[in-house]
Amino acid sequence: MKRLYHGSNVAIEKIDLSCSKRGKDFGQGFYLNANPDQAMDMAVRTTRFLNEGVPTLSCFEFDEQYAIKNGLNIKIFPDYSEEWAEFVVMNRKNNSDIPAHPYDIVIGPIADDTVGVQIRRFIMGYMSASALVDELRFKGDHAVQYFFGTPKAVELLKHIEL
Repeated sequence: MKRLYHGSNVAIEKIDLSCSKRGKDFGQGFYLNANPDQAMDMAVRTTRFLNEGVPTLSCFEFDEQYAIKNGLNIKIFPDYSEEWAEFVVMNRKNNSDIPAHPYDIVIGPIADDTVGVQIRRFIMGYMSASALVDELRFKGDHAVQYFFGTPKAVELLKHIEL
């Protein structure tokens, strides 16, 4: 069992994918982090951005082996790569309700959210994929995010009290 944390401006006990935003690194879904400090940083940013609520951590347990045994489609990016960068761009460009990929769960590095201009430059052909990887690399400690994008995936998350 792995403990994962979601940082927000409110506590989350029941996950509602319809509340998820489009255009995120791995698509529209529920995001968690194995590092509680990084999740709390996200909670602080979210609270400041929305200008309401209180930075709050919600904790969930996840059994990755159980997910694999039960046939969930899982994509893992072990590190920053051109494949990862192109995957992030594909998802950030997707503004529809239809997922841009077939995965229930995606695990991989967090992209730096301050690089919208570089993504546009890559899309327009002014930047190579390898240069984009460097630009998207998260500034700070290596951060890994867990994306749960389908009801089948979300069912595997068990809320626990901190």
